[in-house]
Amino acid sequence: MRNSWLSSKFLGPVAAVAIAGIALWNMPLRAAESAVEIPAPAVDAPAQSGLQKVVLAGGCFWGIQAVYQHTDGVKQAISGYSGGTKQTAMYEVVSGGQTGHAEAVEVTFDPQKISYGKILQIFFSVAHNPTELNRQGPDSGTQYRTNIFYANAEQERVAKAYIAQLDKLGVFKRPIVTRVDKLDAFYPAEAYHQDYAILHPNNPYIAINDAPKVENLKRVLPNLYRQQPVTVASASK
Repeated sequence: MRNSWLSSKFLGPVAAVAIAGIALWNMPLRAAESAVEIPAPAVDAPAQSGLQKVVLAGGCFWGIQAVYQHTDGVKQAISGYSGGTKQTAMYEVVSGGQTGHAEAVEVTFDPQKISYGKILQIFFSVAHNPTELNRQGPDSGTQYRTNIFYANAEQERVAKAYIAQLDKLGVFKRPIVTRVDKLDAFYPAEAYHQDYAILHPNNPYIAINDAPKVENLKRVLPNLYRQQPVTVASASK
């Protein structure tokens, strides 16, 4: 996400993120991927009572978190790490790309208001490009891979069926490379990463790469968009 431009190991995490944002003005960037309008999943999970969770990875967690914070029916979206061990679930370590972790977002949603399939429709349509292998936008490395970490067999079944559906229809120019793995654990990221896109809308990285994703949600799936985002701070109250 940022370590390719400036190592937070030497400057400290907050300073590194801030300076890296400034440095972006002078560096060539790949802007956020354009949204792709795709059909809803033919196979979806039934509406159950009680909140559900799924962990999704698709590039920098700032943008994924922002998209779901603006999604109606989502109760909380937390940036963090999945795929590796607790001992390596730290930004400075994960950024090296050798931990097995992906930058991910734990999405807590109300299936009475938004289905798991709709969560995935947003994921594939506006949140990231599922045909990019180990990269998104200007970021590259296995920690930026596209990955669904399912919480149960139903989530696994729906995710795999949806990927097969989209590939068969050829809605993307290339095959989907999204991994579908069982969720072993999710580790919340450091506090300074939470609500980052909301708190720093003028950061060049956010303006170029992440704000367009939220606008694409509003444009492509307006019935799923909420103007007032749910933040980690507000959800924990």
